[in-house]
Amino acid sequence: MNPKLTAERLQRGAIVYIRQSTPGQVLHHQEGRRRQYALKDYARQLGFQQIAVIDEDLGRSGSGLVERSGFQQVVGAVCAGTVGAVFCLEASRLARNGREWHHLIELCGMTGTVLADPDGIYDPSLMNDRLLLGLKGTMSEFELNLLRQRSAEAIRQKAQRGELQFSMPVGLVWTAEGRIEKEPDRRVQQALSLVFAKMTELGSARQVLLWFRREEIALPRRSADRPGGPSIWAPATYSALLSLLSNPLYGGAYTFGRTQTRTRVVEGRARKTVGHKKPRSQWTVLIPDHHPGYISWEEYERNQATMAGNVHMKSRAEPKAGRGGRALLSGLLRCRRCGRILYVSYSGSQGMVLRYQCRGAHMNQGEPRCITFSGLGVDRAVAGEVLRAISGNAIEAAVEAAEKMRQQMGEQRRAVEMELEQARYEAKLAGRRYEAVDPDRRLVAAELEARWNTALEKVKALEGRVGECEAAGETADIPDKEILLSLAQDLPAVWNAPGTDAGLKQRIVRILVEELVVDVNEDKKEIILLIHWAGGRHSELRVSKRGSGQHGQSTGMEALEVIRRMAGRFEDGEIAATLNRLRLRTGAGNSWNGQRVYGLRRQLGLPNHGSNAEVRALTLQQAADRLGVSELSIRRLIEQKILPATQVVPSAPWEISLDALNLAPVQQAIENARRRKRPPTPQDEESGLLFSES
Repeated sequence: MNPKLTAERLQRGAIVYIRQSTPGQVLHHQEGRRRQYALKDYARQLGFQQIAVIDEDLGRSGSGLVERSGFQQVVGAVCAGTVGAVFCLEASRLARNGREWHHLIELCGMTGTVLADPDGIYDPSLMNDRLLLGLKGTMSEFELNLLRQRSAEAIRQKAQRGELQFSMPVGLVWTAEGRIEKEPDRRVQQALSLVFAKMTELGSARQVLLWFRREEIALPRRSADRPGGPSIWAPATYSALLSLLSNPLYGGAYTFGRTQTRTRVVEGRARKTVGHKKPRSQWTVLIPDHHPGYISWEEYERNQATMAGNVHMKSRAEPKAGRGGRALLSGLLRCRRCGRILYVSYSGSQGMVLRYQCRGAHMNQGEPRCITFSGLGVDRAVAGEVLRAISGNAIEAAVEAAEKMRQQMGEQRRAVEMELEQARYEAKLAGRRYEAVDPDRRLVAAELEARWNTALEKVKALEGRVGECEAAGETADIPDKEILLSLAQDLPAVWNAPGTDAGLKQRIVRILVEELVVDVNEDKKEIILLIHWAGGRHSELRVSKRGSGQHGQSTGMEALEVIRRMAGRFEDGEIAATLNRLRLRTGAGNSWNGQRVYGLRRQLGLPNHGSNAEVRALTLQQAADRLGVSELSIRRLIEQKILPATQVVPSAPWEISLDALNLAPVQQAIENARRRKRPPTPQDEESGLLFSES
């Protein structure tokens, strides 16, 4: 009997600690686990009667970065002094890091607990045994680090050649020769190609998601339960689309080391987290054009830039891509006073009223808002500038839009047709399984029959969808080239049409405009925009800012000024005629009439015609009646500046004072007009000659 196993230690009992580092070792390294469990018999042979087996740490690393409840039980029992010996297969099973190993040795030496393995029994209270245990722990830790270093270097070298095989995302597979190719399932290829085509078209991952949901087109994904098995089809999700669009493997590039592991100290212990993304410049391996991709590497980079631009209101924000709301300039406006991106808010019963406001400082520091203004007028003014910039290319854009519309309808129909082909195969497979079952096994036959019926119903539903797609293609109101060319000549009408997609208009603006720096001049009631065009050109745009109480259908300031100046001097009908001659409209965009002028005049509290007794002026007709000549004669006198006359505003009726009619030059001109004889015309001479001959 070993002299280190005293009666007192045998009476305490023993602990057999069992650990394997990974779940894979637990599944495949059966012999190693059996050897560890056999230590229980070894402890019994040495004389221990009370033996506890602790195997909670199976599948957990001993590097010190993972919480090990089993090891904590061992430490607790040693501290309590209830353990005489701790059995392990080797030192590396107890700990692979010096901190935990030496801490356990220290506790065992203090409580009189020995450590045992198949090679011997060690008492930490003895200097030689403690030295040997320290060497075992150091060797175990060194061995782990050496294995890690060799493995990591071998993996890195193989990855740099593009030969390291790892799990492929859906749509890509490893061949027997070690190459990456597209998955042979054409339905999978078509679905993934449609995702990238829609991203190019719509410019937003969320818009792509909404399109797939609206069209009820499923997407493939890998089965977590059956690695390497057939793809599973499920409705599109935002996370799945982001994973597809951000994976460089679909761009034909081989990558390795895109994420990293981080270690931090939590409550005095090291904790490791994985999956932290690294910048592209820090990727371990990046080999463009390594294998056939679903898109080119250049298109992949454009998609990443677009998605990065879609991130809204983050720190160090830059102008963002179109988000699909009603605001045309969402994410493009920057406050000139503080440099922050302006927010957009919607109000009204249907969310039709939008406002731009700089409230970043208000939200973060409680400071007053820099600027705020209505967005409809600004959007309209900027849209006018954009339309003037693109009017030269409108015809080509119209023709291209029609062609894209036809391609979209064809892609949608092909996706449904492939889904129908897959459903027909599954229905045939279900039918063969039903026909192959023993009829006497009624429960099994009933279940297979139900599955067959479900598959047939799915086929029928998809056939209906295919028919709907074909009917929609036949009846689709896609304008032909001639109609589009005519519409392209009136681009503003197409832009402002209710059916025009807001997201499309936003993307057009963001192609031409990099940013708009905006400020508000409260004194002049103006919104000042500095447009930074793509290519480096700049231009300034000033938009009138509505005052308090004004709205989108308020009468314009110019029309109000005309009415104020003419009220009390002219009748409402004359005021309306003047406004129409000046091409001024009501707030609703209508022409003026006497009733509308009367209503607005009453609302503003302006006087009616004749209430101003101080005004004693004659109109053109009244002056003509007093002088006994035509209105045309009076107008000629005014144009020749013989008769003094005034107008309240341009195009308003002329006002002539009574005293002006008595002026000597005016009276002389009227007398000359009355005496002047009309010179004979050729018709008069012929008429006189005919009359004399007769």
